[in-house]
Amino acid sequence: MEEKKMSENYRDDQQQENKHQYDDDDDDVDVDRCNKQHQQHQHQLGGVRTMPFILANEVCDRFASAGFHANMITYLTQVLNLPLVKASNTLSNFSGTSSFTPLIGAFIADSFAGRFWTIVIASMIYVLGMVTITISASLPQLRPPPCPTQENCQEASNLQLWVLYLALLLTSLGTGGIRPCVVTFAADQFDMSKSKTESRSWNFFNWYYFCMGIASLLALTVVVYIQDNVSWGWGLGIPTIAMGLSLVAFIFGAPLYKKIKPMGSPFVRVAQVIVAAVKKETSLGQMILMPCMKTESLMLISLPMGG
Repeated sequence: MEEKKMSENYRDDQQQENKHQYDDDDDDVDVDRCNKQHQQHQHQLGGVRTMPFILANEVCDRFASAGFHANMITYLTQVLNLPLVKASNTLSNFSGTSSFTPLIGAFIADSFAGRFWTIVIASMIYVLGMVTITISASLPQLRPPPCPTQENCQEASNLQLWVLYLALLLTSLGTGGIRPCVVTFAADQFDMSKSKTESRSWNFFNWYYFCMGIASLLALTVVVYIQDNVSWGWGLGIPTIAMGLSLVAFIFGAPLYKKIKPMGSPFVRVAQVIVAAVKKETSLGQMILMPCMKTESLMLISLPMGG
């Protein structure tokens, strides 16, 4: 009886072990199936079909930025009545800030937010800055009285200048998130392991730079003409509308984009290498100095006493 009972217990244990093994196998199969589905879904994203949305975004963005920057010195000197030196310094500070902020934008995109959300948030900030300066150019309270003769003109007040500085700061921050991410985000949509012909990336980037040039040409002709001959409200309002359309076009294609997860900024790794090198150099210096200090101490001890 005891042997029969032991054999039954052993049989039950074997059945339970087999059941657990089958459950584990089922779990592994489910995980593999989910991974394959995820890979298939990622493979279906991106490609040439994202090209219209990214190109529309870039055309509107370049049209807006070129139309906004091209004639700004005229706006500062003839609308806000700033002296030429002060206007030049303002634009120099603005250009310097716009050149520095892409380092911050690239760090945020690579470390935290990813390129897609960095572009979206930066575009919103850019639109907010352009809306601010458009309102400044449209409302009489936010600009000095017109001065057709350009003699003894009333300069912009501190409040009016602060509105201008706020608008320029917002556009600089927006530029910092857009400029370093757009081209790399476009490259993410193509499989770069394939040849250029197979991935059709060459076709995309040809159209990309062609559209960018056309947008800049239109901005430097049409928008500047409107600013000089119609009004600054419309001359800045049209680029603002274009920038808003740029954001809408980019978001509209969101379901089709490949969104690469942030992998960490190279700036962090470079900083870690520099810190490690400095620490190593410091420790080596201490190792070299210690024997010298010991030798000097022994020499002082061995010197004979005078007298």
